[in-house]
Amino acid sequence: MDQLPLAGMPIKLFSCTPSRLTTWLDCPRRYRMVYLDRPVPAKGAPWAHNSFGTTVHNALRAWWDLPIARRLPSAGRSLVDRMWIRQGYRDDEQERQQRERAAVMVEGYTATLDPHDEPVGVERTVATRTARLALSGRVDRIDRRGDELVIVDYKTGRRPCTDDEARGSLALAAYALAAERTLRRRCRTVELHHLPTGTVATWTHTDQSLERHVAMAEAIADEATAAVEHPARPSSACSWCDYLGVCSAGQAVASPRSSWAAIDDGRP
Repeated sequence: MDQLPLAGMPIKLFSCTPSRLTTWLDCPRRYRMVYLDRPVPAKGAPWAHNSFGTTVHNALRAWWDLPIARRLPSAGRSLVDRMWIRQGYRDDEQERQQRERAAVMVEGYTATLDPHDEPVGVERTVATRTARLALSGRVDRIDRRGDELVIVDYKTGRRPCTDDEARGSLALAAYALAAERTLRRRCRTVELHHLPTGTVATWTHTDQSLERHVAMAEAIADEATAAVEHPARPSSACSWCDYLGVCSAGQAVASPRSSWAAIDDGRP
């Protein structure tokens, strides 16, 4: 017989990242494949846009690791060359073009930074707990502005970010809560830095807006935990799924994309 929980015993927390929660919202079947199935089903080919974004993020992390005297824009270019990930591109010419684009992007962005303004954290893992969750995540950058912390998230996609996206991001809200808990300093402002355009989308949370995000996260976790079935949620987004090759429901509504389809190479 199943044992009944003893009165007063603590509830086991659901351990998760923001990515795990949003994966459930996107598609329960993909959630099952990523987090529950063992062995994990085979993925499709690596995406060029992921290679590009990872290279840029790694170069920016390494830039802050340099001694202050070497934190020059030109160093950003060198770091891109050193850390370049070449998977997923159409051919050598596209790869060469995108490598130069990444170098220009990192060089331009680092030119706007004060090398002496040391972040509180770079690629820093932070964590917090709620009544139902053990929530953790890795933040691109955590700045200190006055007496408060600010979450900085880098974006390299085609479209500039909006303040509404910063406001509605479950991940950014979770990072703010976790950074405040981990570093013991107030954190309410979150920023999306869109490197291709140099624009910044900003939102400053209130206690109430963060509480709403927590309630949403806990509701998602409860739904995912209670689920017995993990149905696919087919849509045009299935074209971008790593597991389209092993999902008949996705294949019925979407065709595979080329691994370089999301790369901005100046074409319409």
